[in-house]
Amino acid sequence: MAVRAAAGALLVTLPLLAGPAAAQPRVEVVPNDAHGQLSLAALAALLDDRVKLVAVTHMPTNGGLLQPAAAIGRLARKAGAIFLLDACQTVGQMPIDVEDLGCDVLSATGRKFLRGPRGIGFLYVRRPLIERLTPPFLDIHAAEWTAPTAFTIRLDARRFENWESNVAAKLGLGAAVDYAGALGLAPIWERVRTQAARLRERLAPLPGVTVHDLGAVKGGIVTFSLAGVEPAAVQTALRAQAINVSVSGPSSTRWDMEARGLAGLVRASVHYLTTDDEIDRLAAAVAALPGRAG
Repeated sequence: MAVRAAAGALLVTLPLLAGPAAAQPRVEVVPNDAHGQLSLAALAALLDDRVKLVAVTHMPTNGGLLQPAAAIGRLARKAGAIFLLDACQTVGQMPIDVEDLGCDVLSATGRKFLRGPRGIGFLYVRRPLIERLTPPFLDIHAAEWTAPTAFTIRLDARRFENWESNVAAKLGLGAAVDYAGALGLAPIWERVRTQAARLRERLAPLPGVTVHDLGAVKGGIVTFSLAGVEPAAVQTALRAQAINVSVSGPSSTRWDMEARGLAGLVRASVHYLTTDDEIDRLAAAVAALPGRAG
């Protein structure tokens, strides 16, 4: 098995060779396009009848880049490959329609832009695919023990669940979904993009500041660095002013960070709740940080 990878994309292929050596995965990088996102032309050239899975991160943890998921889905479907979309960063900040995206599997967490509890998430699997996927862990909820040495896995989506689960977190996730649905994901997405663009515009002109977000379409994750100041030091200084940011490092997105020579980034995630005053206060606080190489 070979795995071809890009900043947010994997192609899992079955080689022509047989035998034990063929089962060893190999990782190859798929080139990005001029916007820094997955190159559709490169993907199309790599897809053949050996490709069984195309796995894509819809939006990376270290920037607002939005991958062209619908176009990727069309290519994967044409090639007969399963399309897995990691929508961890996009669910809750933009409309998600699995039919429009053409994905066969979609995974997401509840704690990010959906604003649900930590420790809960969800998995979508296209119905014809369910029986082809065997979960790595099975219990008496996901499967029935039918004989001393035999069991039968459920035929429905509950094969991916466990008997023991956090019921309170499930209820919290449902409340978060209802809240976002009542507001409307389309207006949420418009507001998120507007506020993120405003933050980038306020940060980019500051001496010593580099905004690192790529992509033709950008969402609510804004990442930047300051010359002469470690990202963790920026986070600490801003936290002292009640401004919440985080740090993205290579361990979360190694291919992209290493390809761009980035050791760490400051991440500021805006949402529809983020006000203009809060954005201006963040930019002013960054501008006033000592030790910058401006």
